[in-house]
Amino acid sequence: MRAARRITAAVCAVALASACGSEESGTTVNVYYSTEENFDQVVAKCTEAAGGRYRIALNTLPREADGQREQMVRRLAAGDSDMDVLGLDVTWVAEFAEAGWIAEWTGADKSAVEDGTLEGPLDTARWTGKLYAAPKNTNVQLLWYRGDLVTQPPSTWAEMLDQARALKAAGKPSTVLMTGAQYEGLVVQFATLVASAGGKILSDDSTRAVVDDGAVRALQALRDLATSPVSSPSLSNAKEDDIRLAFQGGEAAFQLNWPFVYAAMAKANPELASKMKWAPYPSVDQGKAGTVTIGGFNLAVSEYSRHKAEAFEAAKCLRDAESQKYSAINSGVPPTIESVYDDPDLAGPYPMRDAIRAELKRAAVRPLTPAYQTVSTLISTILSPPSSIDPPATADRLRKELQDALDSKGVLP
Repeated sequence: MRAARRITAAVCAVALASACGSEESGTTVNVYYSTEENFDQVVAKCTEAAGGRYRIALNTLPREADGQREQMVRRLAAGDSDMDVLGLDVTWVAEFAEAGWIAEWTGADKSAVEDGTLEGPLDTARWTGKLYAAPKNTNVQLLWYRGDLVTQPPSTWAEMLDQARALKAAGKPSTVLMTGAQYEGLVVQFATLVASAGGKILSDDSTRAVVDDGAVRALQALRDLATSPVSSPSLSNAKEDDIRLAFQGGEAAFQLNWPFVYAAMAKANPELASKMKWAPYPSVDQGKAGTVTIGGFNLAVSEYSRHKAEAFEAAKCLRDAESQKYSAINSGVPPTIESVYDDPDLAGPYPMRDAIRAELKRAAVRPLTPAYQTVSTLISTILSPPSSIDPPATADRLRKELQDALDSKGVLP
């Protein structure tokens, strides 16, 4: 826990320094980032590391992703020079780069980011072969299950439903929880199942809507769950926190969710937490490992920043190995630097780290396109509610409407 102690000490040092000086005494690097518990302490550590050459000011964006993106898009479209480092959802990099709002990482800065960073997270930070962001933290979903109910976790989607139905027949908790509301969470599930089935939603160059046979099989898997007796009655309205709370309440056998549920369960229901286990996300095909799509946040430098050199330096510090270790332990966000997973300090608070790393090494990214916001909105609309999916017909509709979206010139949805 030496990294945690160093960061805590940095908070105290920065607090004393700010009491003696003013913003006007030096350069301020403004960081715009989502709500993340304890990230302010990482910011304080990096301010101290700057040795007085600049200070980092954390500006917290709205909790909801749409609100974060809207605030940054509007300010960047107006050429706002007060924004320096931007925390971007992994799906926004292509859009912001194509619009000319973020600066390319080159030279030593680029090498520092690429060195030791897992390839999957790096793929989310690239556009047209160039690096436009530094992966700060990543995220992959796991299958969380009740170890007191399930002795051998399912490896496929069909096995998961079969086990759940058997539990239901035995009068035991049997619900399979998934994010099925009309929002990005449903898109993540669909994209993961498509990748697991070896399919594609868009072409590699993101100019053509493919929605191939693998996508049709993914649609069938979603429908199979939605129409199953082990599906949650609230599936079509369920988001991450909804299914986390339902699982904590003991009513379910499985949930497909991000790693944050582990720490939340330990705090909310310690007895049930001892029974909660994890396994790789189930695959569509027997005999094949599942493939998950990556979440997380990347750090980009605004093209309009008046302090680019300091912004690049600050961004590197905010996502270096020490910072990522601290955030993994204290905020529950998975690292993007592979060596952090080997740190023995992660063993206790992050016991699922090996499962996460294994998934990251065979992970996929959601469609990379400047039109992602529109693409995502269309997918979630067309797939909602999941019980209404007709795989071939839904695939045809997706193919047509996604192609229209890709041909659009707009940036804002």
